[in-house]
Amino acid sequence: MEDINIGKKIEKSRKEKGMTSRELAKLAAITPSMLSQIERGIANPSIQTLKVLAMVLGVPTFSFLLEDTNTKDLVVRSKERKKMCIDNLSYELLSPGFTGTLATAIMIVPPQQKSSEKLLDHKGEEVAFVLQGKIMLYLEGERYVLEEGDSVKIPPYMKHKWENDFNEDAKILFSVTPSIF
Repeated sequence: MEDINIGKKIEKSRKEKGMTSRELAKLAAITPSMLSQIERGIANPSIQTLKVLAMVLGVPTFSFLLEDTNTKDLVVRSKERKKMCIDNLSYELLSPGFTGTLATAIMIVPPQQKSSEKLLDHKGEEVAFVLQGKIMLYLEGERYVLEEGDSVKIPPYMKHKWENDFNEDAKILFSVTPSIF
């Protein structure tokens, strides 16, 4: 965990609003020297001062307390995907990791394989899209053949399973929330 530089976030918000430090200090009822110290990381604002600065800048107070996201950590190169094999199925994670509430992956189901013996459910909501091949999808008591380009939304706790009774791999792109891997 990196240190959170509240002062830099305040300074950035101030500059985005086109305000000088004197203008912000006056509107927030603090001295310009105090604002300068806060922005340079020499002094920490009280919670009350932070709330006032946020109100004057028109941003949520909590935005000053969030860790910065390194944008390069959000990019997943195709050759660097995390890969998992569970039984005879393989998964390529398209999301950078398992943090957050959403995960996206490609599931590859070889011919004559299935995701499970019986219908399973989970708390997450799922949306799937057939990238390649055909796949049998069981939803509760119904059976559907999905072909390339077809998609499905599976609500939380709906019992389902995937089965490939066909002669080629099926590649399914799916997103699930919360991340359940």
